Amino acid sequence: MSLFKRNKTWWTDFSVNGARYRLSLDTSDWREAQSREKEKIAEAQTGKLTPQTQSFARLAFPEAVARWLEEKRPRVAPKTHVTELERANAPKQFFGQARLKDITSEAVLAYMRQRSEQGLSNATINRELDIIRGVLKRARLWYRMADDVKPLPARSNIGRALSMDEEARLLRIAASRPEWNMVRLAMVLALNTTCRGCELKGLHWRDVDFLGRTIAIRRSKTEAGIRTIPLNANAWKAILALRERAMLLFGENLNLDWYVFFRREGFSKAEPDKPAETWRTAWRSLTRAIECPACGLLQPPRESCANEQCKADLREVKSSLAGLRFHDLRHTAITKLAESQTSDSTIMAIAGHVSDTMLRHYSHIRQEAMRRALDGLAWPAAEGGYVTNHVTNRVGDAANSLQVSEKIGGADGIRTHDLLDAIEARSQLRHGPTEKEIPLNFYSIPPLRRSIKRPNQPKTAVLWFWARGTSFPRSCGTAAQENSRLVPAVACP
Repeated sequence: MSLFKRNKTWWTDFSVNGARYRLSLDTSDWREAQSREKEKIAEAQTGKLTPQTQSFARLAFPEAVARWLEEKRPRVAPKTHVTELERANAPKQFFGQARLKDITSEAVLAYMRQRSEQGLSNATINRELDIIRGVLKRARLWYRMADDVKPLPARSNIGRALSMDEEARLLRIAASRPEWNMVRLAMVLALNTTCRGCELKGLHWRDVDFLGRTIAIRRSKTEAGIRTIPLNANAWKAILALRERAMLLFGENLNLDWYVFFRREGFSKAEPDKPAETWRTAWRSLTRAIECPACGLLQPPRESCANEQCKADLREVKSSLAGLRFHDLRHTAITKLAESQTSDSTIMAIAGHVSDTMLRHYSHIRQEAMRRALDGLAWPAAEGGYVTNHVTNRVGDAANSLQVSEKIGGADGIRTHDLLDAIEARSQLRHGPTEKEIPLNFYSIPPLRRSIKRPNQPKTAVLWFWARGTSFPRSCGTAAQENSRLVPAVACP
């Protein structure tokens, strides 16, 4: 290794494992040059410094970004490449022609502060930071500032699930105008299949199985997104409507390589061999449309009603669907699956990849749905009677009133005979004693054996027993000696 000077700046020239390194130490002090040379040798030995990256590190920031994105292009989707090109514009404008090796952590932090002062969200700034970090990692320079530059805290948006009324309103508005027909059909499929917008845009006719009534997602955001989805009645009607629409435009012989949602320029030029790029304009018009509260006319947001006879003030009227994303339709579909007690494995089989955060969210939804379902089992209290909650609490308090089953499971090993007997006993109770004998708001579950009397009644109560298919009353004195299985205890009228 050797140190030499060029225009008052010290350079180093050394080799590690047969690779030669010749670079500037950016100092005119000899002692500092010696220290920096040792650091460079250590970086080369640990793989943080290579001859190839040294030439990349000397590039100006705009040129380095362009080269890095071009290297990434084969590994990402075409739309992702276009999006990253757009995100790189702001960093390129800020850093200008600065070389990568001259960019410091202070410069990156200054960029983040500037973007924050301009009103950008933390999530947007973090995505732009991904571009800067990726380029500096490619040059083996990010390690110098990794401890100082951290992503900004961003709010995790789990999405919005439509209520039944909002979903019905969205479908009704979408069907009101022919120019929204394509996005309406895409919306129906998303609500009934959990498909993402990009998955629907990449759908070919060969991916539709008309015999099995399924669609195959062959390209998705993740590997787990590649799946086959059965079509329910609503989704099947949407597929048939899309097929009829394509046949009207291109004839009955549809090419299997054509796209279900194809590109269309206006109302004249259609290209079935190219996918639809976006339906953003139609979606925004659809979700922002408002209805005049006076005359009911559907129209874009405005100060006064477009109806000449109405002219109502609409400045305070806003659509409840404003800001809704197309991706929220997928969230709505998965939420409905979770509310129907669908398991996590089934949800992931239908929806593809679901993050751990989202799975926890759907598990919470599932618990709330179960709670609501169980709350529906609670009967309202009747005057002079006992509700289920009261009976359960009293039985739980008196441990000596429990008769524990000694044998769990029957000969078939599936369910206990006590439970089978209880089901048959409950059936007989519905058709045996009269309403006067058995209050409708009271029942207990075998194998509990208990005599309950209402207040201000004689001590002797009547218990209805079930034995071998026959129901008959017994007095409280003989109940303890009865070997038959008990059915709900009934207080004397």
